[in-house]
Amino acid sequence: MRRLAELSDLEPIFAIYMDAAVIPFLGFDPMPIEAFHPVFRELVESRCFYAYEVSGELAGFYKASRHPGRASHVAYLGSLAVAPKFQGLGVARTMVTEAIEELRSAGAKRVELIVESDNTRGLAFYARLGFEIEGRLRKFYKRSHESEYVDDYIMSKIFD
Repeated sequence: MRRLAELSDLEPIFAIYMDAAVIPFLGFDPMPIEAFHPVFRELVESRCFYAYEVSGELAGFYKASRHPGRASHVAYLGSLAVAPKFQGLGVARTMVTEAIEELRSAGAKRVELIVESDNTRGLAFYARLGFEIEGRLRKFYKRSHESEYVDDYIMSKIFD
């Protein structure tokens, strides 16, 4: 079940975000919960950040937002993660499919996202959902514990 994330979701979302299997592909390096709190508050206050529950347990999250002005037909999907215990069960597919349908029914003609070039699992996942690589952002991403920068791919799905 999808719902807007709430401030009371801080601890379970923090636990997913900071999990060693998840954090390499999200936008921040590991941090204590006190440092994560303002990041989380901004996500919640955006009213575009969703929590996804399975049997009453927080299983994942994502942000889906629309661009303003002339690009208002474009939606951006990001900050997507699934708790490791729910990975491989179709939760990510369900979350993204539902998000895409919601965005499409609200008038979006294009959904875009960014995936790290070394996230082979994520790239394959989005390709299976019909996203295509449109471009490469060279040396765009840097994890604090790695010496090399990582390229990011811009992917999109366009509706007819």
